[in-house]
Amino acid sequence: MSKKKVDKQLREQLLKNMFVKNYKRMWPYVKPFWFRGLVSLLLAIPIGSMDALIALSLKPYMDMVMVEKSLQASWYIPLIIVLFTSAQGALTYLSNYLNTWVGANITNRLKMDLYKKMLGFETEFFNQKNSGDVIYMFNNNADMACAGLLTNLKNFVQKFFTAVSLTFVLFYNSWQLAIVCVFILLMALLPMTSMKKKVKSVMDKAIVADSSLITAYNETYSGNKTIISYNLENYQKNKFQQVLNGVFSLRIKMLKRTRWLTPVMHVILSFGIGLAIWIGSVLILDGTITSGSFVSFLTALIMLYTPMKSIGSNYNSILMSFLAIERVFDIMDSVPAIRNKANAKILSEKPKLIEFKNVSFAYKPNVPVLKKVNITVKQGETIALVGNSGGGKSTFISLLPRFYDVSTGNILIDGVDIRDYTLESLRDNIGVVFQDNFLFGGTIRENIMLGNAKATPEQLKNAVKMAYLDDFVNSLKDGLDTQIGERGILLSGGQKQRVAIARAFLKDAPILILDEATSALDNKSEAVVQKAIENLMHDKTVFVVAHRLSTIRHASKIVVINQGEIVEVGTHDELVNIENGAYKLLYDMQFKGKDNK
Repeated sequence: MSKKKVDKQLREQLLKNMFVKNYKRMWPYVKPFWFRGLVSLLLAIPIGSMDALIALSLKPYMDMVMVEKSLQASWYIPLIIVLFTSAQGALTYLSNYLNTWVGANITNRLKMDLYKKMLGFETEFFNQKNSGDVIYMFNNNADMACAGLLTNLKNFVQKFFTAVSLTFVLFYNSWQLAIVCVFILLMALLPMTSMKKKVKSVMDKAIVADSSLITAYNETYSGNKTIISYNLENYQKNKFQQVLNGVFSLRIKMLKRTRWLTPVMHVILSFGIGLAIWIGSVLILDGTITSGSFVSFLTALIMLYTPMKSIGSNYNSILMSFLAIERVFDIMDSVPAIRNKANAKILSEKPKLIEFKNVSFAYKPNVPVLKKVNITVKQGETIALVGNSGGGKSTFISLLPRFYDVSTGNILIDGVDIRDYTLESLRDNIGVVFQDNFLFGGTIRENIMLGNAKATPEQLKNAVKMAYLDDFVNSLKDGLDTQIGERGILLSGGQKQRVAIARAFLKDAPILILDEATSALDNKSEAVVQKAIENLMHDKTVFVVAHRLSTIRHASKIVVINQGEIVEVGTHDELVNIENGAYKLLYDMQFKGKDNK
């Protein structure tokens, strides 16, 4: 067997396997709506078949009117054509409605599952993706997989039964001509067998380019102030033009690899029409067929060939939908690096002891950020982490709620590795206030209530008060129901921080992480936020990453981390008295020798 034949059989087998695999995976999403979807596809049968009636009716009409010169016997034929065409139009509307309804519901269910999958991915997953990648992966693929697939399947079914019914008309009128024209049709369909490989190789690159386009829009939206302040308009235009050029280049390449199919089929089918006219003329002259049969045959042939010319485009679209389905289920099948163990425990008791034992961590292989860190934290202690920028402080606290998992070593809570607890119960016991807290579009109330959806009005009021947010809220016309805009853009930095602190108050987790929560604020805002933080820290085990050393003087332990290693541990008084110590050096640099003890 030749290599070319083996490759062809392999491609056919891969295509068959893809269809079978995708059908099995998609069935749970189709199942709730299968009946309406089936009706939509079944309606395509009469819609496609009715085309044959027009061609078929031309035979008696032409024979009666053109040959026998009798109009009386054929008066009903135009009426039949109008009635069937009207019925075809009504069925087409109903089929399109059902198809859109089913497609939208399946797409929404698929998007919901993709969104749930996205929520389960670890922080590192999002670090490695840009926003365009994420939107394309979890939104655009679902649209392409469902809506496009159903529409093109309906068109395929409709065109198939149009072809079957019109083929019947061809054989009814002249089996000799029909054999020739059907052979030409099969020849025109052969090039479709080589399409999948050509489409997939370019489509993967096109997705990357399209996602870059989405990212460019998102960056311009989020970074508009930076663009304006640095006069980066021309820079952004040039950068965007490069992205557009890449998208354009790939679309042209896609066109070159796929759009040749339709014109090639057009040329091949034109040979069929030409042969039909030539052979038909001979058959009319020798009396084998009548003029009416030939007109009916030719009309059926043109009606058959016309949709066949565009079937290549439909086939391309269906292939793209199946490739999108493959990408969707590749995402569904991916396993987050950070997940629950099979028999994970629930952390139900208030943690009494937290231990970091020989903890090392690296974002990239062989580039350690933390190196064999050891520290023990008792319930109610406040641990302040200080040191030079990039030393590993934020990474240290990111390991406790498992934003990342340790590379080596263990983090234990009451003697149990945190990887042996469920993620939900572990994170239920940890409250976090970041330097730049994310607020969701909506109201102040909605953002605070994220800390505890079941909080009572009294608890909410107390959280607002303890976060020193009450005066600000009372000054607003709509109070807690004031809209704050996307990412809380309508609030100042200090107001955002206090909303985040109020949220943490409602959560009331026994472990609290403060990641430079005041470093981005001015002195006045910092003073207010610091008071709110002191309220929040009460009766909790606290980890503080601090830039301003004045805020952590009363910490139970101050841990100095430089270049991923703990170089000093002690209280403020102990560390500030170590001659040439790392903490003393930081302290002297910040306060320039002033006595702030």
